[in-house]
Amino acid sequence: MIRPIGSHTALATPGLWQYFAVTHKMGLLMILARRTLLLAGPAILAMSTVPLLAEGDERIHVVKDPGCPCCNAWIGHLRESGFNVSFEERSVEDLATYKRERGIPENLSSCHTATIGDYTIEGHVPAADIRRLMAERPLAVGLSVPGMPFGSPGMGPETERQAYDVVMVGLDGSSTVFTSYPAA
Repeated sequence: MIRPIGSHTALATPGLWQYFAVTHKMGLLMILARRTLLLAGPAILAMSTVPLLAEGDERIHVVKDPGCPCCNAWIGHLRESGFNVSFEERSVEDLATYKRERGIPENLSSCHTATIGDYTIEGHVPAADIRRLMAERPLAVGLSVPGMPFGSPGMGPETERQAYDVVMVGLDGSSTVFTSYPAA
């Protein structure tokens, strides 16, 4: 038996009617799912960026000697590179103690010491190497540029740079070359 096609009509055969009802409901479900996704999309997008913001929250704290102008220049380099920098000044003796407490051997020390996450950054380490360290997350104390090589960030123009290495300080105090910068 066939009912006339109209606003609320369909085939009288129960199997076809049920099929139509199910596919109609599925269509509604698909429309609802799409609408839900469109409405929830901004919230999902916002939630998906939260871990990125946490990883990108590059707060670095610098401990430095009060009379050191190159430390301030390095802080400027970090800020220009997008880091959120805080700092404090300590006496030379207190700074040396802090370096030891943070696992920096005396032969790898420089003029200032910074922390980012669980890592220690010693001396004029370029921002790009700090970002690489944070991306790779090796088991290490951190990075160091021993001494104060000319042309490293905060130590004069890079165009006149002397060759230097950024070393990764191991948990046992050892060091391996992380990045080498040739003379300019």
